[in-house]
Amino acid sequence: MLPTSATRSPGLGAYEFGSPAARPRRTRRGSNRFFPTYLRRLFSIRQMDFEVALWEMFYLCISPDRVYRNIKYHKQTKNQWARDDPAFIAILFLCLTTSAVAYGVVYSVGVLGMLRLILWMVFVDFLLVGAVVATLLWFVTNRFLLQHNPHSAQQSVEWAYAFDVHCNSFFPMFLVTYVLQLFFIPIVVRNNWISMFVGNTLYLAATSYYVYITFLGYKALPFLKNPAIFLYPIGVLVLIYIILLFANVPIAQRILGAYFT
Repeated sequence: MLPTSATRSPGLGAYEFGSPAARPRRTRRGSNRFFPTYLRRLFSIRQMDFEVALWEMFYLCISPDRVYRNIKYHKQTKNQWARDDPAFIAILFLCLTTSAVAYGVVYSVGVLGMLRLILWMVFVDFLLVGAVVATLLWFVTNRFLLQHNPHSAQQSVEWAYAFDVHCNSFFPMFLVTYVLQLFFIPIVVRNNWISMFVGNTLYLAATSYYVYITFLGYKALPFLKNPAIFLYPIGVLVLIYIILLFANVPIAQRILGAYFT
């Protein structure tokens, strides 16, 4: 079962499902308060529930649909789809920082090099790319995929939820392309077909799983139509993978070269 915590955010509060406070009219005011409260909690360890975040990370790797089955409960109790607890992101920051230090040691880049790696991995690889992806999917879902039901209040995808989906999808990809790849460096940097195959397969597996978890994230929203379109990029990824193999383009080697040359 999902771990629970008695910790509550004083800024967000809990909304009882079906009460007037839980009706759609509070959405804009609630969203205006969400980000300041969220950022404030990011710097308060006592207000973060790391047990739940670690539970989610574990099941994102072995059974991601189980994580998304708890979203409706969260919506009913907090009247929002997005997380109000930044513990998941805080752990991701720590993981990326540790990964940057490990790569810095392997490639002997020095302290300044490690700091640059940390900044790049956290603020570019994770936050900037995540914000772009979340914004794109937030726009697409709200513009083209909303179901219009005249008998119920109109709902829309929260930007914070779109970023949550990115965070969920990013973690397993991080384990493959940052952690697992670290142990495969002696293989993927070699100039032979087997090394290229191993490196390219790592990136195909990681990006395909990212797409799959993204699909599950939007499939969990009952007011979206045809969420299966989020699976279509997997076919494109497989095609690119095959083309790159025949073209002898080693993705892992190229990416590592871009970071450390």
